[in-house]
Amino acid sequence: MRPAARLQSAIELVDHIILAARDGGASADQIAKRFFAERRYAGSKDRRAVRDLAWGVIRRFGKRPATARSAFAAMADADPELAALFDGSDYGPAVIDPAEARSTGGALPKWIKALFSALVDETEQASLLDRAPMDLRVNALKARRDEVAALLPEAEILPALDFALRLPGGTAIDSHVAVENGQVEIQDLGSQLIVEACQAKGLGTVLDLCAGAGGKTLALAAAMRNAGRLIATDTNRNRLDQLKPRAARAGATNIETRLLNPNKEKDMLSDLKGGCDLVLIDAPCSGSGTWRRNPETRWRLDAARLKRVVDEQAKLLDIGSEMVARGGHLVYAVCSLIENEGKGQVAAFLKSHNGWRAVQTGVSMGRADGDGVLLTPLHDNSDGFFFARLQKL
Repeated sequence: MRPAARLQSAIELVDHIILAARDGGASADQIAKRFFAERRYAGSKDRRAVRDLAWGVIRRFGKRPATARSAFAAMADADPELAALFDGSDYGPAVIDPAEARSTGGALPKWIKALFSALVDETEQASLLDRAPMDLRVNALKARRDEVAALLPEAEILPALDFALRLPGGTAIDSHVAVENGQVEIQDLGSQLIVEACQAKGLGTVLDLCAGAGGKTLALAAAMRNAGRLIATDTNRNRLDQLKPRAARAGATNIETRLLNPNKEKDMLSDLKGGCDLVLIDAPCSGSGTWRRNPETRWRLDAARLKRVVDEQAKLLDIGSEMVARGGHLVYAVCSLIENEGKGQVAAFLKSHNGWRAVQTGVSMGRADGDGVLLTPLHDNSDGFFFARLQKL
């Protein structure tokens, strides 16, 4: 493909992503996979170039553009090489009209900036759209870190945890033998630290209330060494169904899955009430801590959606707290840097629920934020997370 044709393809791809963000459709990654599958004539270099162009626009504009062309035209005003690709050639974009619309605004929506934790200053905010590395968790049920590191000589050993490795962002790892045989899982350092805060080794009954596809569930199973009872629940069947084959590959044998009906969670978990040594709530959230990996999610977030997830978090804390045994613990986590989702949510829970206290997480990284810990891309080189460990007295 000629450079102008690559740009036209990027414009078409971003238009699909804009529509999906507006209408609650598929993620940008899923859209890109489908887009390239329908254009098999595009070689690997073409696909990489088109994706780089598309993600450049996604990272540049925090407010969802009206059209992809308006966003690229705005960027072309400051980039002569990009502007030259609007050449009107076959398969290329039309020449830019000086009067045509341009997208405006910065990389972060203004309304969001005021909601971040006080620890997330302007310098921290600027790092939220940097490219992220690829972190791996060595599965202790199947391998030691030195064994996997020998298979991945380019991997960096992360000293914060006994099972963490890091590869450069964009490394192709999905088909590597270490992944296929369950020796490693792709998992950000921040997610691994949350599981570390759970201190699950030796526990009898553990509930992962928002298990999703089971990334943290698998890490909990490894920490528990397949002993005890580990219940993974979610209200989304498609996500939860992904856990079973992943658990089989990982050799995790102590996991039970339970699909919950929305608004019926307490009834469907009644047999666990007051009986769990640990409940992990990795709650739905704004996703502001993962913008390095999923920058288009900024285009999906507005004040109404943020209120919905904050309300859902409070509901999940209420549900999860009833499942914890006296003396047991609840670990609350969100991949967000917004104060109301993090320390504000925990403060509100402790105020409205007697008989609970915040305790140390046992994690050495991050910074104290209220009664929990905040991880940020700039300070910790991980995705952005807030998490807290609470004990039922």
